[in-house]
Amino acid sequence: MKTDLRPYLPADVPGSSKLPLGEARCPAPSVQEIIKGDALKAPPVLTHEHYEYMGSEDVDFARYYSTEFFEREIDKIWKKTWQWVCREEHIPQAGDYYVYEVAHLSFLIVRTETGAIKAYYNSCMHRGTKLRASEGMGSSTELRCPYHGWTWDLAGELKRVPCAWDFAHVTPEKFKLDEVHAATWGGFVFINPSEQPMPFEEFLGVIPGHFKDWDIDKRYVDLHMAKELPCNWKTAQEAFLESYHVLETHPQLLEGVGDANVQYDIYGDHVSRFFAALGINSPHLAEPLSEQELLNKMLVGDRSVLGDDMTVRPGETARIVMARYLRKVLGEKYQSDLSRFSDSEMIDTIEYTLFPNMFLFPGLSLPMVYRFRPLGMDPNRTLFEILLLRPVPAGGARPAPAEVARVTENESYSTVPGFDPAFGHVYDQDTNNLRAAQQGIRAAKKKGATLGNYQEIRIRHFQRTVDKYLNAPAARPRTSGR
Repeated sequence: MKTDLRPYLPADVPGSSKLPLGEARCPAPSVQEIIKGDALKAPPVLTHEHYEYMGSEDVDFARYYSTEFFEREIDKIWKKTWQWVCREEHIPQAGDYYVYEVAHLSFLIVRTETGAIKAYYNSCMHRGTKLRASEGMGSSTELRCPYHGWTWDLAGELKRVPCAWDFAHVTPEKFKLDEVHAATWGGFVFINPSEQPMPFEEFLGVIPGHFKDWDIDKRYVDLHMAKELPCNWKTAQEAFLESYHVLETHPQLLEGVGDANVQYDIYGDHVSRFFAALGINSPHLAEPLSEQELLNKMLVGDRSVLGDDMTVRPGETARIVMARYLRKVLGEKYQSDLSRFSDSEMIDTIEYTLFPNMFLFPGLSLPMVYRFRPLGMDPNRTLFEILLLRPVPAGGARPAPAEVARVTENESYSTVPGFDPAFGHVYDQDTNNLRAAQQGIRAAKKKGATLGNYQEIRIRHFQRTVDKYLNAPAARPRTSGR
């Protein structure tokens, strides 16, 4: 595989200095041009662009390692914004609970006797002991402290105090469990610890409208893994906000992925989108593959078993053939009719982010969700989760959610049972980058990161929203744009 790295310097690009900042694009077919050639056309939600130039200033490196900055983030972001904590299928029955933790914070999400979902600080109202010791699922008819036995019902009402004669000053109405706001969307449960949170619908912005035909609520957790990363939570997720690193970090992906011509969209403060066309040549390939060669790169398994259906015929593209194949194979696997989904929805990488740390992939070939969280109170450690959300079989029961598989920093993603080894290798390459990035940020004489105006716009957008939360304590950031 040969790659063409010319032109090497920005000054070598013909006419680049004449364009207003933010208007330069890769000299290759855009995502919008590519999807126009598909057999089954993309829905309107995918046929627009929504870029916004946000300046070219460096981003201060200290925000990735400063303890003072990190502690401000805990107070102004993690204690103030909506964040995804679990799926509804994690707590399907009365008494089911899920413990969610971020930094030093811990919350207990409970399904009550009425079927409602409530969330509490995971802390006893007596002397503060955690009601449940660690993150994960469980079930109980009541919430009892393991230290002294103070007990609450599922609705947070004080139920029992051992040696009550010694606590005449304790009244049930004043000792309810401290509650946090909870809401649901798409089968996900969110909480917000703020006393006066932004309305949940306002926070979601364009997400419900964009996802209304993607049935995220009709999926289940088929795989759930959590990886410890040696970097700041922002360093970690910024690696997944851009495709600029693919050329150097993941060269094996260039035969079949448009990397430099990915589309990036911005929607208000909380939402952004990454839209990468698959089944095409990278603009960096010096010797592009034919449509049949592209299709062959996308296929897994014995071609002789696949038959003539995997031949690119005149007037077709690798994308068209692969999408048709996946509709059949995945439709049979999940007992679902996938005929309504466009070629783009079947094969492309479509990734939405919802501030502060949720990544949603609505596509059917990569049905993933990411989450990034500070791991304890170390600004240099992050917990990265990947969930695979498969469609619930038509007419079938929803399978129980998969248990979490934990992976340490030095273990490969490929050690997770059921996780594709090829994908594991790609994520391992990312881990090596993140370790070097966090260390290099600390070692640098230069004071900040210099970002691309287009390919890294989602990083600038993300950091702008971080600043809005940190610098505007009395005012909420504006709604996500529609």
